[in-house]
Amino acid sequence: MSKTQQRLSRRVLAAPLSASARRVSAVVEDTSDLMHRSGHLREGGGSLITTVIALVLGILCLLAVLAFHFPEYLTTPELRHKYSVDVLRQMLLVGLLVSGGLSLTNLIFGRRRNPNLAAFAFVIAAVALGGSRVPVGDFPDHTPYIGLDWFILDLLGSTVLFVVIEKLFPLYKGQSVFRPEWQTDLKHFAVNHFLVGLILLTVNFVIHHVFGGLVDHAFQQAVQRIWFVPQLLLCILVADLAQYWTHRAYHEVPLLWKFHSVHHSAKTMDWLAGSRQHMLEIVFTRVCVLAPLFVIGFGEGVINAYIIIVGFQAVFNHANVHLPWGPLRYLIVTPDFHHWHHSQDTEAIDRNYAAHYAFLDYLFGTAVKSEKQFPERYGVVGDYMPDGFIRQQAFPFKAIIRDSV
Repeated sequence: MSKTQQRLSRRVLAAPLSASARRVSAVVEDTSDLMHRSGHLREGGGSLITTVIALVLGILCLLAVLAFHFPEYLTTPELRHKYSVDVLRQMLLVGLLVSGGLSLTNLIFGRRRNPNLAAFAFVIAAVALGGSRVPVGDFPDHTPYIGLDWFILDLLGSTVLFVVIEKLFPLYKGQSVFRPEWQTDLKHFAVNHFLVGLILLTVNFVIHHVFGGLVDHAFQQAVQRIWFVPQLLLCILVADLAQYWTHRAYHEVPLLWKFHSVHHSAKTMDWLAGSRQHMLEIVFTRVCVLAPLFVIGFGEGVINAYIIIVGFQAVFNHANVHLPWGPLRYLIVTPDFHHWHHSQDTEAIDRNYAAHYAFLDYLFGTAVKSEKQFPERYGVVGDYMPDGFIRQQAFPFKAIIRDSV
């Protein structure tokens, strides 16, 4: 073959490769652009909404298939023994069908071609890796892991539950689901779930080694003989007292505020905003709250119920929700009550610390007193917190270095 023929052959082979590369690049760019947008899903009507649903479900389905392949490394041991694998397979199959159906329908009708190509590609990849039929054999139970399964299930459940509640009973009716900085808070949400194993290991190690000597088994048995409901209410009270004073310290001790200010930097309140926290704050708070529960020795069923309650309230109290609470607002913490804690308004600074029982703030004189019904602005005064998960995790350390110079 002559050199001219060789060059011509290379050009013929390179042409389709270049076109394919351009197509892949366009798909990635358009999909990335969609994921970096914020605001209402009104442009393009239903096609944008179905595209987002197809894309999110496609990604989650692929992650779920990976979790089936490597359960010893990608799933949470505490959950492995609780849920039904058959039910999870059915959920995965439904997710694949919905994502594939929506993306394929949009492609057929020429709607948002590139993001739907990406969504369909995720579905094809998930099916090629085994889909909902991935076999799960025996595997070791004591391996390092990340909570990928917890992230997938909690994201699906929280999105369905709290987005519906926010749309039915909104505090701010014009607020969109994809409000500004939602991407940053989703990264906080993901990392908090992925590192759940490391967080639990660290918290349990500190509690058992620091507070283990305070345990009195006779006292714990007496506590566990208390009826379930009063024991649960007492457990929540003990936890909230510990949380109240820990939370108050975050605001009144400058060093601690540098870490807690990450949580307060969210300028829009919704169910996802509560996930914005510094990793060290998560560990420190859990140690301070769970240590007295460990020492007192509440029953396992009571602790499990408390975990469900605190998990729900942690999300719900940040949600864009307003309900007519009546006299209950003086007893329990509601979204209205906690939203004031995140406000920049002068009368709300360093107020409303409680997480469960609102009467604690009235008892200790830290409840907000305002003639206004709702806060005017959220976030830290001065809006000095940078956006982005990595920058927010680094911020306290940079602030400490800056103040020490």
